[in-house]
Amino acid sequence: MTTTSGKDAGKFKVDKTVDCIGLYCPVPILKTREEIEELTSGQILEILADDPAVEEDISRWSKRTGNEIVCLERRDSVLRILVRKK
Repeated sequence: MTTTSGKDAGKFKVDKTVDCIGLYCPVPILKTREEIEELTSGQILEILADDPAVEEDISRWSKRTGNEIVCLERRDSVLRILVRKK
């Protein structure tokens, strides 16, 4: 997994955003899986979430599916994850 800090996040073009703020496991993973299916290879999905477990959940999901986490940053209680579709 290659991750960048928040200052480098701007170098990625986000193709789609999924807002999972206020949602808890397993909903963020289900929504992420659903939304990434609509993207083509190489496109970037932005995930916004405040579930404390989402970082580990998305990390496991990305390893299992082959999608790449390219950026992970936290702002207060909100985690922003950018995932590149394989």
